[in-house]
Amino acid sequence: MLAVSELWQFSEQPQMFRILKPWWDVLADLLSFAMISLAVFGCTVQILDDKLFCLPQKGLRCDEIYKESHSSLNASVDPVITRLDTNQYKFINHICYQLAVHWFPKCFPFLALAHTAGFVLCSNFWFKFPRSSSRIEHFTCILAKCFESPWTTRALSEMSGEHPEELNDPKSHIDSTTLFLNSKPSSIVVDKPEADSVLDKKECEQAKALFERIKKFRLHVEESNLLYTTYVYQTILKLLMVILISAYTIALVHHIQIINTCSVETRGIAGYSQFCCIYTIAYLFSNTTYCYLSCILLYGLTCLYTTSWLFYCSLKEYSFDYMRKESGVSDIPDVKNDFAFMLHMADQYDPLYSTRFAIFLSKARQQLNLNHAWPANKLRCRLQTNSSGRLELHLFMLPGLPDTVFDLFELQSLKLDMINNATIPAAIEQLTELDELSLIRCSLKVNRVALSFLKAKLKVLRVRFLDAEELPSWLYMLKNLEELHLTGSLSPSTSKNITLESLRDLRSLKLLSLNSNISKIPQAITDVSGHLQHLYINNDGTHLMMLNSLKKMVNLTKLQLMRCDLECIPHAIFSLINLQNLDLRENKLSSVQEIVSFQQLSRFTCLKLWYNSITQIPEDIRKLTNLERLYFSHNKIKTLPFQLFLCSRLWCLDLSHNKIHVIPPEIRQLQSLEYLSLACNEVEAVPDELFSLRKLRILKLGNNMLSVLSPKISNLTQLTSLELRGNNFLALPCELGACHSLKQAGLVVESALFETLPLDVKERMKAENGNE
Repeated sequence: MLAVSELWQFSEQPQMFRILKPWWDVLADLLSFAMISLAVFGCTVQILDDKLFCLPQKGLRCDEIYKESHSSLNASVDPVITRLDTNQYKFINHICYQLAVHWFPKCFPFLALAHTAGFVLCSNFWFKFPRSSSRIEHFTCILAKCFESPWTTRALSEMSGEHPEELNDPKSHIDSTTLFLNSKPSSIVVDKPEADSVLDKKECEQAKALFERIKKFRLHVEESNLLYTTYVYQTILKLLMVILISAYTIALVHHIQIINTCSVETRGIAGYSQFCCIYTIAYLFSNTTYCYLSCILLYGLTCLYTTSWLFYCSLKEYSFDYMRKESGVSDIPDVKNDFAFMLHMADQYDPLYSTRFAIFLSKARQQLNLNHAWPANKLRCRLQTNSSGRLELHLFMLPGLPDTVFDLFELQSLKLDMINNATIPAAIEQLTELDELSLIRCSLKVNRVALSFLKAKLKVLRVRFLDAEELPSWLYMLKNLEELHLTGSLSPSTSKNITLESLRDLRSLKLLSLNSNISKIPQAITDVSGHLQHLYINNDGTHLMMLNSLKKMVNLTKLQLMRCDLECIPHAIFSLINLQNLDLRENKLSSVQEIVSFQQLSRFTCLKLWYNSITQIPEDIRKLTNLERLYFSHNKIKTLPFQLFLCSRLWCLDLSHNKIHVIPPEIRQLQSLEYLSLACNEVEAVPDELFSLRKLRILKLGNNMLSVLSPKISNLTQLTSLELRGNNFLALPCELGACHSLKQAGLVVESALFETLPLDVKERMKAENGNE
């Protein structure tokens, strides 16, 4: 016989899951167990017992025979001789069981078993479905740790001894948490490292980990209503199943009959065609069906109650008002979505769980643990000099801002990475050297006093965000801000407008860097065009159109339009009379014939057209007589026009990563050249005229097809860096020794090739390299 326990294994969950099973789910489980027992009993009887016994019908109908047999139990009646043997009876019994008995009594036990399995599956689906069960497992694990944590016990005992009026005072939060830390003075005395102090330190570390875990879990779970939706759907499905099963069971239960008339043409085998059959287990099945139907209806009432509870109560929000009033801790936040739903479910089991959970949602308690975990000396060890030359502190994924940060009076730059729901307090006024702030996916609030400080002191602000809604509102009030760097999506789709507010109040803004996906330059940027000097736009491959607004930025000296999907140089650029530096990196430029228009810009000195698809340099480039730096690297250039070398003021020329075969001898005209890169081309020979550029300090000829280096390399006495790796050289000329500024670190060649130099040259290069 099949054991019921084997069928019941699916409904088993980890022990801690029971806190999310309210009384109606427990009752439903008990009813499911009862229904499974009835179904298994019915299946067993159906399989093992003989079901039908038939006799030939003579004269009276079967129901009349049944009544007559009851009315004449004590009367003497002549027996009916049928002349059938045992095998004929068995044959008739089986035939009539298939033809005369309705399908419902035959299938009822198996249907009941399937129904109950469906109820068990629906009731426990959210415990088994991977996405929901992972959240439940995480929640119950955290809840158990909160319930057992010594920190929670101590916090609750502190709450019972504190005065609510003190905790409601905003100024008393730090004092109350400090009092909490000092509640056991002997446990934090540094001079007495007793067992208690070690225990307190361990408790603080555990509490810190628990605070972090709860914060991350809360951020993750509050994003959706997965658990609530799953539970609602499975409850509604159970209710629909109850209605369907009850309806057809009530409609079909009358087909379970004791007496059944069987008409089968068996005259050739048994000599009769009409039989009266008795269904021996009909009475038992009828009572079992009514018992099962009672369980179904009771199960339906629990589902109906659950449905009303789900829709009548506000289960997507959970308020800790009672906790705030009883404990006096006013900073315990309310929670929402799946987090709120799980707390509501836990309250049905025991409200004490959510009470203990609330301790770890308190910002004051969290701040206490944060300050203990990040003392000032630990933070000071993390100070580093950033790329701007400022002394910077980088804090990553903390639950808040430690108060000890504001004891680092030497701090110049503060970088906050993925720190949410924190507040910059008035204590930031102590950081008199602070003038740079970086926010990476942070949602911060700013104290009124702190905002006044930032308005006066902050010079550089860097913000990285996912959506424009994450931009801090106080950004637009920083009137002394000089540099603003924004990285994130300002236009989620082409159908949505750019959501960047006006920057007109940033009157001191000189540099604006925008790494986004805009389709046009926002009006907010145009609002600061009168005093903006540097504009950097990295558009991440999105096509930038409608660039006429650039004409208003007459004070621009440096412009970068990177990855803007440009196919030609925008004509609006030629109206920027103060422009000195233009960078059009990683666009789709194939022809730059418009380059001649740069002659209108008298201050223009630097042009960067690298990482495009340019095939040739236009001859009109000779008209850019003021050009000092030119970058054509990572293009498809094959030949160099001699007009290029008429730009006599060039001191930096980058032609690397192209398809250049020949270096024209006219290169000798670039007597101001200090940096020349022809690396990663197809150059086979270097003309002697190149070695007449006596100011050359950096020469890159790596990854070409060179096999000989002219001895005239000795003319380049100011050379400090020479790259020759990736060519076909067999030896290096000894004349390299005349390049007295060249050291081993500046000579980029294969080690075997370096060994071909004379011994005295190698020793001098190594010695000078070692002295450095």
